[in-house]
This record gives sequence, structure tokens and C-alpha cells, in this order.
Amino acid sequence: MASYSFFDLIDEVFKKVKEPLSEREIWDKAKELGVDKKVGSVGKTPWKTISARIYVNMRDNLNSKYVKVGKRPTRFYLREYQEEEIPSEIEKKLESKEQFKKNYKFNERDLHPILVKFINEDQHFKAYSRTIYHEYSLKKQKGENKWIHPDIVGVYFPFEDFDKLTTDVQKSLSVNSIKLYSFELKVNLNFSNLREYYFQAVSNSSWANEGYLVCLEIKDDAELMNELQRLSSAFGIGIIKLNSEVVSQSEIILPARDRSDLDWTTIDRLIGLNENFKKFFIHITEDIKIGKVKSEYDPIKTDDEMDVYLRNKDFGS
Repeated sequence: MASYSFFDLIDEVFKKVKEPLSEREIWDKAKELGVDKKVGSVGKTPWKTISARIYVNMRDNLNSKYVKVGKRPTRFYLREYQEEEIPSEIEKKLESKEQFKKNYKFNERDLHPILVKFINEDQHFKAYSRTIYHEYSLKKQKGENKWIHPDIVGVYFPFEDFDKLTTDVQKSLSVNSIKLYSFELKVNLNFSNLREYYFQAVSNSSWANEGYLVCLEIKDDAELMNELQRLSSAFGIGIIKLNSEVVSQSEIILPARDRSDLDWTTIDRLIGLNENFKKFFIHITEDIKIGKVKSEYDPIKTDDEMDVYLRNKDFGS
């Protein structure tokens, strides 16, 4: 008896679902239907294998049984079903997918404690942070302050990594090991909001050593990742994906470009505009003077406190 292949899985999913699907949606549906267990070894990213199988089949067969339907994200379909349905019906199916939105029971600021804990405990950052509340900024004429305030700012101090003598020598040599970070936080990232969110992060992070766009959900789509990589290479903003189940498993998807020179003109402007930002720099100055972290930054939840917080917020729904 022939073994059950990825092609068998793809065809079975399409025949049961009868709608265009991306490679990840095909795999998710396969798991939902229980047919994923029919395939032997699948590896860590079976949806990429699915994508490769379909693309090779389309490339090598002029009349491939698979067709590509729609863009961003690319979805696939069985040719026989595409020919049976009128184009408008397929478009309606795709349109309904793209217009569907989750009814989130939380907002962006509910994600702040997750990011605060992650950047404090992650070895790349080891940062103390402060939330910047936009509503506390001085009111200016419409549009003047658009995309200037980051959601969260962070600072790394070398006090715990270097001996006091080392930090004293750095001071005497005017060497600065302190790093400043800027974070723009969003719930969901997809093609429809990519450029707006990314360039908001570019604008809000121009003053810092490293700037990041942070998201809870990032649409699993090859074209989206390619565009993110292109933007990151051009503009230097990194991407962080939060994990709302295990905070420590949040990850830097794309690293930020490290800028050695801070934008002091923008920093001065932000200090004058926002009381939160001003206090952040007051605290940094005070801690540098005494050589230890004594100021009040955003509270960092313990593991137990975070477990309770995540359960109460129900980020997975």
C-alpha cells in the first residue's frame, strides 16, 4: 500500500474544505481534520513543505491541478474547483477571509506587562522600561506630534555586568555602555497594516540606539516576511513577536540596527512634550550618578504574577 504523501494531504483538505487556502491554512485545516497524522515525519515547518510541493508541481506541470488564487497572502486551490465556481464566488471567499477580524477582549496596553518582562529578562536587552502615555503629552496643533511618541522606552545599564571599577574607568574615558530602546506595540501585523505600523515605528524610534515594532500576532505568510526583511534592511527597525503563553519564548524575529549616535534634538523635544518621557530621563540620570538601579520603572511581574495575569486576560481567545 502506497504511503500517504503531502500531496494526498493537500488534496484531501481541499476536497473537504472547498475554499482557497494558504500553505499555513492548509496545514491548520489538516490538523483540524486529523489528516496530519497520516503523514509520517513532517519536520518543524510542514506548511513550508506544503508550499514547496505545490510550487514545484505548478512549475513542472503546465496543467497542474493546483492554481494560485489571490495575493498577500498567496492562496492555492484545486483547478477543478476553480473552474466549477464563478470567479465572483472565489473572490467573495477571499474577501471574507481578509475582512474577518477577531473580537479581541484586550487592547494594546494590556500587552505592555508582557513586553516589560521580556525585555528585562532577555539577554539582548536586560532593560528597564517606562510606558509613555500619549495623553500626557502637551497638546499641539493637529498632526504636529503624530508618530513621535513611542509606546514603551527602555534603558540598559551596565552596572550588573561590569565591575564598579570598570564603569568608573568608562566614565573617566567618556565611554558610554548605556543603551536606549524604543518600542512600538501592536496586537496584529498583516499586509493591510504593515507599512503604517512599520513607519510609525521608524518615526517613533529615530532617537534611540535600537527601535522595534512589537506584535502579538504576525500573519504567517512568506510574502509578508520578505517585505519585513526588506524594510528592516532599509530602515533598521527590528521585529519582536510576543508569546502570550510563555513570555520567555517571545523572540526577536528581525534584529534592529544599532545606532551609536542618539538623536538628541528629538530627545529634547520629547522631554519637553511628555512628562513620562521626561521622568524616564530623570531616573536614568539619577541611577547613573549612584551607579545602581534605584529609580522606579515599569513594574516587572514575577513568573507567578504573570501566569495569573495571562489567564485573567485570556490573550488566546
